[in-house]
Amino acid sequence: MFALNTSEVEISTFLLIGIPGLENVHIWISIPICFMYLLAILGNCTILFVIRTEPSLHEPMYYFLSMLALSDLGLSFSSLPSMLRIFLLNAVEISADACIAPEFFIHGFTDMEYSVLLIMSFDRFLAIRNPLRYSSILTSSRVLHIGLAFAIKSFLLVLPLPFTLKRLRYCNKHLLSHSYCLHQDVMKLACSDNRVNFYYGLFVALCMMSDSVFIAVSYVFILKTVLGIASYGERLKALNTCVSHMCAVTHHAGQGPRDADGWGQNKVSLQDR
Repeated sequence: MFALNTSEVEISTFLLIGIPGLENVHIWISIPICFMYLLAILGNCTILFVIRTEPSLHEPMYYFLSMLALSDLGLSFSSLPSMLRIFLLNAVEISADACIAPEFFIHGFTDMEYSVLLIMSFDRFLAIRNPLRYSSILTSSRVLHIGLAFAIKSFLLVLPLPFTLKRLRYCNKHLLSHSYCLHQDVMKLACSDNRVNFYYGLFVALCMMSDSVFIAVSYVFILKTVLGIASYGERLKALNTCVSHMCAVTHHAGQGPRDADGWGQNKVSLQDR
């Protein structure tokens, strides 16, 4: 810490927040939190293991499901260390560099989840719209290339975020509002101009929201295609192939586009500058 002027002191560490007022029982709160993380990790690892070892599941739909499991694992491992530090060790201080690194992966894997859900919706549309050519269009090599392309896109999209945070100065305020670092949360603590962070972050959030819009549009086309099937039994069979993807979309929609919410909340603080 060193003085910039009489009113500003530059800081190099942030304070993560657990559950205010319950600091004395954080060790007990860590038990259900660790259990949920363990359950999520074991569940996703089980999905990957079953898909890897069961030849009948070596199909595009299950390959995409394994990509979704990998992105969930990435999110878990990106946020777990800071959660454990807070609730097990009561270590709320974190350096700027240690905060920015997991923030990059959290946003990257979040975008990757939305991208995989979009790919899965396209996969279901193609399977229902053109089932005879489905396997010839989505070959294993094409599935791999699609997965790699979207993974690269996700991390290139959020790659500028850590660098835009590094150029900012942080003064006086150092209390974050989550148990892990998010770009919009760190950005609002800056005492220097953060317009670049705000507008690029808004662009990233809109990209993630556009995936959700395209997912919704794809299901409109899926329902339109299903309703065009003459046989009632074939309609049910076609819809049944989308059940797992609908559950995954519902699960992630319930979590909400946290990135977009954060940018909207930070707009006020930017205008106040």
